[in-house]
Amino acid sequence: MDQVQASKMLVATKDSAEDSGTHEVVNTERVPVGACASSEAAAAAPLRHSIKHLRGKRRVFFLDVNPLCYEGSHPSLASFARWVELFFSRVALRDPVVAVLDGEEGNEYRRRLMPSYKAHRRRGDSWGSRGGSRGGGLSSVEPYVTDVLQQCNVPVVKVNGYEADDVVATLTDQVLQKGFRVVIGSPDKDFKQLISEDVQIVMPVPEFGRWSFYTLKHYFAQYKCDPTADLSLRCFTGDEVDGVPGIQHLAPGFGRKTAMKLLKKHGSLENLLNAAKIRTVGKDYAQDALTKYADYLRKNYEVLSLRRDADVKLADEWLSERDTCNDSIALSSFLSKLNEDKKLDSSRWRRRCTASKIS
Repeated sequence: MDQVQASKMLVATKDSAEDSGTHEVVNTERVPVGACASSEAAAAAPLRHSIKHLRGKRRVFFLDVNPLCYEGSHPSLASFARWVELFFSRVALRDPVVAVLDGEEGNEYRRRLMPSYKAHRRRGDSWGSRGGSRGGGLSSVEPYVTDVLQQCNVPVVKVNGYEADDVVATLTDQVLQKGFRVVIGSPDKDFKQLISEDVQIVMPVPEFGRWSFYTLKHYFAQYKCDPTADLSLRCFTGDEVDGVPGIQHLAPGFGRKTAMKLLKKHGSLENLLNAAKIRTVGKDYAQDALTKYADYLRKNYEVLSLRRDADVKLADEWLSERDTCNDSIALSSFLSKLNEDKKLDSSRWRRRCTASKIS
């Protein structure tokens, strides 16, 4: 729901990066740091961001590969190829791109904290030998994905024990320290906690067959809240998709509206919980929930927070302009191999059916 709503808003936005013709978002609004802002304040505040600031910094793109390898809930390397081709030709162009894959046992850290974390998501179990639908995990097709990306002069990063989100967050900090801007190519809403003046997201929008930029301005228009409070807010609302329960089932009536009101005043989850220990911060039901379920909320924070400690170091060559001369050939060859495999699989299936009828 969150992603769909965001997608519709993105496509309707006239000043998106793609519509501007330069892939730059101008008029990005500056939001008060560390607090949720009221709609009245948002309407009145002259929130502006200088065009000079945006254009003065080069961009580095991170591509979150795993979600692109699925069409809905079904594995599809053809979907991966389509989105990557659009990403290279319409979004990143010659800017540097770093592709990131989930590491082996990347979910285990969070599952130890919360066994329900992504417990129902076993996508990898349906992968076949090359994008088919029979067992083997994403690792069985990973060499093909890695190969085509490297042919397109894109480094591929994978850190075992870490999800791709954590690796991107770690590398984002390193890129920002070198004075670049960051654009993250992913449909994953977890990256919204990283959004700032120098960090944007570009999301695939399947219903329109395009990538659309999601910036600080879009975030504020959607949530009326600064991204620095995003993580604290999600600790209350939870994340059903990832198996992280919110507080509503423990404290009926304590929903998003109550959480936003309290965070607007206190700025962060930890500030709010510390304040609730020594004084009354809200109505009885809210006060009771904050004192009774403080550890519960802190665990949500730890699970939902992107880690920045992945064992990866940004290489200088990853920041160089990307050579795009091989893109068309590499991706066309990749799609041709997929089509050949489909024909071969179909032929094998027909032979098995014929053999079973004869026997």
